[in-house]
Amino acid sequence: MRVWAPKRVLVEAEVAEGDLVRSLRENLPGAVFEIVDRVSESDCRDPDVLEVVRFQGRLLKSCPGTRHYHCCGYRILHFGIQCTLECSYCILQAYLNQPNLRLFGNTGEMLRELTDELEQHPDTLHRIGTGEFTDSLLLDPFTGLSKKLVPFFAGKANAVLELKTKTTFVQNLGELDHNGHTITAWSLNSEYVRLREEPLASTLEERFEAARFCSERGYFLAFHLDPIIHYPEWRSGYGEVLDRLFSAVDPGRIVWMSLGAFRFMPDLKGVIRARHPGSRIPYGEFIRGLDGKMRYFRDIRVEFYEFMVEKIRKIDPDLCIYLCMEGDDIWKESFGFSPDERGGLSAMLDNAVRKRMRIG
Repeated sequence: MRVWAPKRVLVEAEVAEGDLVRSLRENLPGAVFEIVDRVSESDCRDPDVLEVVRFQGRLLKSCPGTRHYHCCGYRILHFGIQCTLECSYCILQAYLNQPNLRLFGNTGEMLRELTDELEQHPDTLHRIGTGEFTDSLLLDPFTGLSKKLVPFFAGKANAVLELKTKTTFVQNLGELDHNGHTITAWSLNSEYVRLREEPLASTLEERFEAARFCSERGYFLAFHLDPIIHYPEWRSGYGEVLDRLFSAVDPGRIVWMSLGAFRFMPDLKGVIRARHPGSRIPYGEFIRGLDGKMRYFRDIRVEFYEFMVEKIRKIDPDLCIYLCMEGDDIWKESFGFSPDERGGLSAMLDNAVRKRMRIG
C-alpha cells in the first residue's frame, strides 16, 4: 500500500526537542517542519499536514464503552488522533472535532504514566492497545514508536500490547525483541466492503501477508471483523474472508477475534453522505440503541454473529471470539451464553491471554 507522508509538520515548541520529533525529522527529510507556540484548533482539514502537540490529559485511558453493553476492559495508550485511510464508515469523522492527523509529542510522559500504572497494579493483567483513536501503525515508518513500545512491553510480566492496523507497516517489528508480549492485529472486512468503503487501506492479501510476517517472527495475532456491513451477498463475502484468513495463518497463533456490526452516532450519517457520496451504508435498516447509536435490527446482527461464530468454531473450537458492544440478549442468541456466566468479558479475554500467550 502507499505510505501517506505529510508535507508539513506543525510542532509545538514544548515538544520540539523530544524523541518523537527527532524520529520524524530523520524519516521525513522532504517535509517542512514549523515550530509554533501552540497548534491552533481548526475545523479546516489539510491532508498534507501532521500536527505534533503536547497532550495535556491522561495518556492511558479506558475503552469508551457504555454501561448498557458488555465492554472488553481494554486500556488505550493515547498517542494520537485521526487517520488518513479515509474509510467511509470511520466513527472518528463524527467523534473528533479535530480534523487533522495529530500525534502527541510527550511520549516520555506516556511511558512514565504507563510504568506507574503497571507498577501500582502488579497483580492485574493489563491488556493495552493503541488503535482506538488512530491506526496503530499508520505512521510507524516515520515515528518508530513501535521500537519503544514493543521492547517496553517485552519486559512487563503483567501486560500485553495490541497493535491494531489496516496497514502493512510491520517492518520495524521484524527487528524487535517482543518476548511474546505483543499482539499484532488487523481489522478485516469483506472484499466488497473493502473496495467500496476502505479506499486507501491495504488489500486483504496484503494484510494476511503482514500477519504471516509477524507470526513467523513469533508475534501473536488478533483479527477484528468490525464493522460488519449488511449487503445482499454478505454471507459469501465474509465467509470468503474467514476462509482466506485461516488459510493464511495458523489459528493457534490467534489470541482473539472480535465481531461487531456497524453502529454509529446519528451525526455520522450526514458526514458519510457529504464526504463519501458513493457509499450506500448509511441507508441500511437501523434502530437507535440504548447507547444512542444507530444499529442494525437485532435479527440482522444475530444472523451476522451466528454465521461467523459457527464458521470460526469449525476451524478452532477454542478460539476466543467476542462481540464488541452488544448486550446479554444478543450474546445468548449468538453464543448460547452471556459473558457474565463466564466471569465477564474482561475475564474471557484475560483467560485467552493466559491460555494462548501463557502470560499472567
